[in-house]
Amino acid sequence: MMTQDATPPDAAPADSVIGLRDAIAAGASAREGVAALLGRIGAANPELNAYREVYAEAALARAEAVDRGERSGPLAGVPIASKDVLCYDGGTTACGSRMLRGHRSPFSATCLARLEAAGAIVVGTCNMDEFALGSSTETSAYGPSLNPWDTARVPGGSSGGSAVALAAGLCSAALGTDTGGSIRQPAALCGVVGLKPTYGRISRHGLVACASSLDQVGPFTRTVADAALLLSVMAGDDPLDATTAPLPVEPELADAEAIHRPIRGLRVGLPRQYLDAEANHPAVQRAVERAMGWFRDAGAELVEVDLPHSRFGIPTYYVLMTAEVSSNLARYDGVHFGHRSPERTSGLDAMTRDSRGEAFGDEVKRRIMLGTYALSSGYHDALYERALRVRRLIANDFHRVFGTGGFEPPAASGGGCDVLLCPTTTGTAFKLGEKTDDPLSMYLNDIYTVNANLAGIAGISVPTGLAPAEEDAPELPVGVQLIGPAFGELRLLRAAAMLEAARGPMPRPPARG
Repeated sequence: MMTQDATPPDAAPADSVIGLRDAIAAGASAREGVAALLGRIGAANPELNAYREVYAEAALARAEAVDRGERSGPLAGVPIASKDVLCYDGGTTACGSRMLRGHRSPFSATCLARLEAAGAIVVGTCNMDEFALGSSTETSAYGPSLNPWDTARVPGGSSGGSAVALAAGLCSAALGTDTGGSIRQPAALCGVVGLKPTYGRISRHGLVACASSLDQVGPFTRTVADAALLLSVMAGDDPLDATTAPLPVEPELADAEAIHRPIRGLRVGLPRQYLDAEANHPAVQRAVERAMGWFRDAGAELVEVDLPHSRFGIPTYYVLMTAEVSSNLARYDGVHFGHRSPERTSGLDAMTRDSRGEAFGDEVKRRIMLGTYALSSGYHDALYERALRVRRLIANDFHRVFGTGGFEPPAASGGGCDVLLCPTTTGTAFKLGEKTDDPLSMYLNDIYTVNANLAGIAGISVPTGLAPAEEDAPELPVGVQLIGPAFGELRLLRAAAMLEAARGPMPRPPARG
């Protein structure tokens, strides 16, 4: 049982960001660590398909520079994996698609540049659903990533490769992007921590756009303190991204002791719309109830709250997201960007049709068509404009529950709940191919995550343990989600650390390779 005066956990895991950083600072060889990691990647990646590209020589060279004292910072020597949707000048950025196969960016995304400036070592780029459109990593043109807990199952998506790389011990942290749950859902299915910061917390410069008003970069980590540390490095205003918020980054985010300090008088909201025992797998329901008990033991107050418009989240999201996808992906026409068909066709229209038809996968085509329809003459007002109005109602529900005035730091108004507790997913990892022929079933994987993106607020998935083995399934990870107000990441992370401390050490998946 955890009390309000609980002390932080013992030393961070040796392969965590903080544990490895501290070991290197104490004299451990960064090069030896990276070399051992590359060995594990070489053994396990052919089976798991977590990485699309590995930067072995560059990673070793940077590690040697750390050992010589030429590279330093709060992440010196820590190996981190990127997602294939983030531009990186040290490799290619394909977005999981044939459309951008072999594309080399002349610059790195701001988030990666800041991590490298802090001493981190980017060891490779991870597999993902094509253009981040998917919930299982099965839409990747480079094949699906496999869940390390059971390789017959998906790791979630769209950032599935990043979650797999971390869960399987093939990096110390990984980056993902979250448009409707693409960090939190795979984090829950793979048994790691996944943080979606507030929209505007981390620069999107260098993030290949999926849905520009929804996308947000965030970390996968082993511990909550690791997530806070990476956020502290990546967050902050960026003149190259006008949507970043010009707010200072709280120094407490980089202080593990501050993150592990329990919150006295924590008020936890329980959204009644998210706690439907009939909709949730029994293991998910038990995980939420277990988390409720841990918070009660810590002295938190639990209150039921109402988010009446959350039931419109999925249709609202899939109208707005597909509309933005249709617009953003229009640039890939075989002329300015991306694959050009080798077919000798006459006319620009035919060339564009062939180029897009050959290079885009079925799910990308489906969402482009849905979005184009929503924006078309005669349907724009009925679909797109209405979805924008419902989005505002969904956001207002959250602002009311949190007692905030809107898209502003919570300290500006205060009151209400500090965080909301709910499931991350309705169930555990499903089998490969189980939902590929049923797009609606696949889309419903995001039912508990899309609303945070629509509202632009912060969310985190924290593993609670393993679901018991069943007749057709081994033990599989289960996570719960905490949702916080805009720019309330510090309090959100401290609340998540309270759950982590009560849970104790998280089991690891079986070794692969």
